[in-house]
Amino acid sequence: MGERNTWAIFTGLLVFAILTCAPISPAQVNAMAANGPPVGPAKANLQERPSGNTHDADDPVLQQRNARYRLCASDAITLTFPLTPEFDQTVNVQPDGFVSLAGAGDVHLEGLTTKESVIAVQAAYSKILHDPLLTIELKDFNKPYFIVGGQVSKPGKFDLRGYTTATEAVAMAGGFNESAKHSQVLLFRRVNNNWLEVQTLDLKHILQGHDVREDVEIRPGDMLFVPQNLISKIKKFIPNSSFGGYYSY
Repeated sequence: MGERNTWAIFTGLLVFAILTCAPISPAQVNAMAANGPPVGPAKANLQERPSGNTHDADDPVLQQRNARYRLCASDAITLTFPLTPEFDQTVNVQPDGFVSLAGAGDVHLEGLTTKESVIAVQAAYSKILHDPLLTIELKDFNKPYFIVGGQVSKPGKFDLRGYTTATEAVAMAGGFNESAKHSQVLLFRRVNNNWLEVQTLDLKHILQGHDVREDVEIRPGDMLFVPQNLISKIKKFIPNSSFGGYYSY
């Protein structure tokens, strides 16, 4: 009995030390009981990491929802210096992404939000001003747009003003042509500079009053392409006169 009590106390102290130094979950306890102790922290982490979380640098990264506007070429911004108004100015983002600042030279701002631009401009003016205080206001910018192409009456580029769905975008482009394939409209959406997301929309089904919730919202830079239906493609290669002669027999 004495040996059993000593062994029980020793085992209890060992378990207490393990739990205190490295807490583990009940699931890990069961796994250890079935498979033995883990090989090491690094291997355990690799085993627990879902395969979908690993991706290469070229893989698409989804844009954040409600992302802030980032400056583009030809945008105009107004810089206001409350304590040093002599540096107040309005500048344009040049095609190379730089702006020319009075007294501070050129600074690259393309791709930055207005908040990030404030930090970049402050760094430029810190060479001649002590703790420069300024605000940046977006005065003029590239208007949001979308493109509709293919079998519509008026294909082209349209301003995106407010909430617009895919069916509304087609209506703004003059509606479908007779040769349009309503059920396989393609939506091209830019994910990043290297990737485009392509989605097939069944606008025929939606326009018939079914699954109207699938009428997706158009986002800035989207492109809708309406393909040609099969009948119109065949019609190109079969003259009407041949059809008439065939059916006259």
